[in-house]
Amino acid sequence: MQYFVATAESGSIIIASEKIHVSSPSISAAIAHIESELQVQLFIRQHAKGLILTNIGEKVMHECKFILSQANSLYALAADFSGSIRGPLKLGCFTAFSPMIYAEIIHGFTNLYKNVTLDLCEEDQQVLLNGLIRNEHDVVLTYDLNIDHDLINFEPLAVLPPHVLVSEAHPLAQNVAVTLEELAEHPMVLLDMPYSNDYFISLFRNHKLSPKVVHSSRHVDVIRSMVANNLGYTILNVRPKNNHSLDGKRLVRLRIAGEHRPMQIGLATAKNANLNTVCQAFISRCRAFLSNQYIPGMGDAHFFDPHVKMKRMAEEV
Repeated sequence: MQYFVATAESGSIIIASEKIHVSSPSISAAIAHIESELQVQLFIRQHAKGLILTNIGEKVMHECKFILSQANSLYALAADFSGSIRGPLKLGCFTAFSPMIYAEIIHGFTNLYKNVTLDLCEEDQQVLLNGLIRNEHDVVLTYDLNIDHDLINFEPLAVLPPHVLVSEAHPLAQNVAVTLEELAEHPMVLLDMPYSNDYFISLFRNHKLSPKVVHSSRHVDVIRSMVANNLGYTILNVRPKNNHSLDGKRLVRLRIAGEHRPMQIGLATAKNANLNTVCQAFISRCRAFLSNQYIPGMGDAHFFDPHVKMKRMAEEV
């Protein structure tokens, strides 16, 4: 049933295989077994669209998801009773910072608790919040953007101020800090993801300025590559330790002068959710590993506060 549901949701056995880490022949055999057992056809193969559920296939999928949900609740019930950490964890993570925190927080958690089955969804803010409201995720690691506090609880863990990235050849590359007025005169490369894009534009809008957006992408690595090749500057909140783009060119990070609304990275859960032992254990790990002093995979948080940086330099002297 898990193999069938994964295929139905992705519309492809190959994509389902990559998602759930099960071989394609095993998935095909499982679907054939269900069809044989129920004496129905679950999918129609269309060359352009892949696998399309039949009418009965749609109904079978909903029933399978319900049964799987009930089965998962048995693990949660047993774990809560015994105090053990076992069962499924449906985790959502914002794509921009999942590569940096994956090893220490996510992989570290499943490595510590071998009986936890992780279902990880890496998506943009809009998809993650919608999935949380529909109870498709138990907990989501994300930003504090567009949170409906009537439906979602958000616990902030660390502050991520905005900063500027430019190439070594950019006219502003030698500056310690730049103003939004200076940036508005230069071409901008925009991280174009739901809610995030509006946040970056709002930094200018709040000062009655308009950025010159010349390129955009939904992917941070593409943005960093564009900037490194001097197509424009960008503004980001995540701060990878690596100061080079994937094509090997160096990036220069600059502070934005003045006070600007930071993003907060934190934990989002549905208000109507009953957080089981697995969820509570994962939340505890996030609290231990994420703070203003340290974020796995990211650079020095104090880079952005000149007063803190000067104080630390004075202490070292």
